[in-house]
Amino acid sequence: MALIVQKYGGTSVANVERIKVVAERVKQTIEDGNQVVVVVSARSGITNQLIERAKALNPHPDDREMDVLLSVGEQETIALTTMALHAIGVAAVSRTGAQAGITTSLAHTRARILDISGGDIKAQLNQGKAVIVAGFQGSADGHITTLGRGGSDLSAIAIAGAIQADICQIYTDVDGVYTTDPRVVKNAKKIKEISYEEMLELASSGTKVMQSRAVEFASKFNIPFEVRSSFNNNPGTIVKQEVASMEGVLVSGLAVDKNQCKIVVSDIPDKPGTAAAVFKSLAEIEVVVDMIIQNIGRKGLANLTFTVPADDAHRAEQKVNEILSENGGGNVSVLDKIAKISIVGIGMKSHSGVAATCFDALAAEEINIQMISTSEIKITVAIKPEQANKATQILHDVFNLEK
Repeated sequence: MALIVQKYGGTSVANVERIKVVAERVKQTIEDGNQVVVVVSARSGITNQLIERAKALNPHPDDREMDVLLSVGEQETIALTTMALHAIGVAAVSRTGAQAGITTSLAHTRARILDISGGDIKAQLNQGKAVIVAGFQGSADGHITTLGRGGSDLSAIAIAGAIQADICQIYTDVDGVYTTDPRVVKNAKKIKEISYEEMLELASSGTKVMQSRAVEFASKFNIPFEVRSSFNNNPGTIVKQEVASMEGVLVSGLAVDKNQCKIVVSDIPDKPGTAAAVFKSLAEIEVVVDMIIQNIGRKGLANLTFTVPADDAHRAEQKVNEILSENGGGNVSVLDKIAKISIVGIGMKSHSGVAATCFDALAAEEINIQMISTSEIKITVAIKPEQANKATQILHDVFNLEK
């Protein structure tokens, strides 16, 4: 008997018919001799509808009340899924995040998990029941909290770790992790296995299959998981610790993010602490900064260039302007959107020439690189958004990822 956590995203539970399909899948997993905990998201589109209603009443709704409102989406799904299981003869019980013992920080709409007791999940499983848990939510000092974007993935991974599940299966509308977005590159190939480190780099670089917070949690606590489709029975992609055989693959995949902006902070004092003040201010408002370039100072002044998600660009500009007025002045400019293309592979640790191959391939097609950043297993380049699809295909071909 295996203990399995299954997570179903919004498209997998989008309507009554889809919920019935999920119930049948859970029933089959139990009949195969397994214990099952199911973590569900709100039905597709429900969260957006709730946000729209809130903002129709108040353009700037209170974060606490937003958590109370948004948690309704997952609670609807756990009740409906449990009812569907009862209808086909499967003993099941629903649990909210709080009832599952998910304790979080008191940061409404963006809480972080502090602890998971599991509540009575194990006891319910031992009574032969499936336990249906609301993802995306927890509690702090008696208050309902939500975990922010990708919260249901994080809930599933965290619960799997807390109850020592054998595996966590992330069901979504795609049947695994691909070498790149198959909507952009038609010959993209599904990856059978990938390391936590590679998956984290792909997720943080724009791959939409998994949120980076969930992958980071899985890596930290060594929780293996599988990304697979709820629309078929095909094997998915296993995400696990790095093994020696993985190093033989030079590049595992490409991530594309077209929703980035470049921000230039110019004429700031060229002295210790200036850059720290800028990035500390952005951290305070939880704006994620990625690529960073600082030029050599001249005449006591320097420039900083960095990228942020386009949705955060206005907030970032306002915050940096505030901090500059307190630290000797400077100017802030938000430039046009850019696209980031990231090449990821464990094999890059022990092989040279990846950067040269990348830059040569793009130069041959007259694609100009605006910014570059690297890690041990990733190279990211910033280019014009309108060239992103072409560049992705070029790099996918030059590294033979279709093979």
